[in-house]
Amino acid sequence: MSGLQEYLRYLVTLTAVLDPFLAVPIFLSVAARYDERKRLRLVNAVTVTVFAVLAGAAVFGEGLLRLLGASLPAFQVGGGLVLLLMALAMLNAKVGEMRQTRAEAEELESGELSGVVPLAVPLLAGPGAISTTIIAAQRGGVAHTAALIGCVLLVCVLLWSLLRLAHAVGERMGTTGLNIATRLLGLLLAAIAIQTMAEGLRILFPGLAD
Repeated sequence: MSGLQEYLRYLVTLTAVLDPFLAVPIFLSVAARYDERKRLRLVNAVTVTVFAVLAGAAVFGEGLLRLLGASLPAFQVGGGLVLLLMALAMLNAKVGEMRQTRAEAEELESGELSGVVPLAVPLLAGPGAISTTIIAAQRGGVAHTAALIGCVLLVCVLLWSLLRLAHAVGERMGTTGLNIATRLLGLLLAAIAIQTMAEGLRILFPGLAD
């Protein structure tokens, strides 16, 4: 796979994993009690947090794998399984417990949590997005890492735009439109997840390639 294809794949995968359309109704419910100034502050905080977590994964992910003694192929299989579980939930237009457990959702509804904690982590920058970034960063090199961080920045700009216009987006697309967008991203994510698992299994079990 060429470098451009690799970055495009990462860009598409990260967009599907974050699924900002899924975050829109949750953001609206959290920000309903906020005025415009507080809502903008929340959008900024969520976006910056997501960027910081994923940029950190790109920079330190390889070192973390080495520290844990985990091989890249094994991580590809595990990360692909996480993505597949997320994709299956998205195909049903659901958040899924991989992103947010029932207890976390109840805490959010009760107002005990600020929007940053469940929205930025783990709803957006959760296990799926972090594992996707760590896998993509394994090729190494400062230029490669910088390119990945640039991709993260592009996705975060999209996220910021959708959350900033969440009320208008929610009204225009409606529940059905948002669910359709989530299902389409879920379908893309399912295909990418299976490909990621296949690449890891091919290295772990060379006989599968015959």
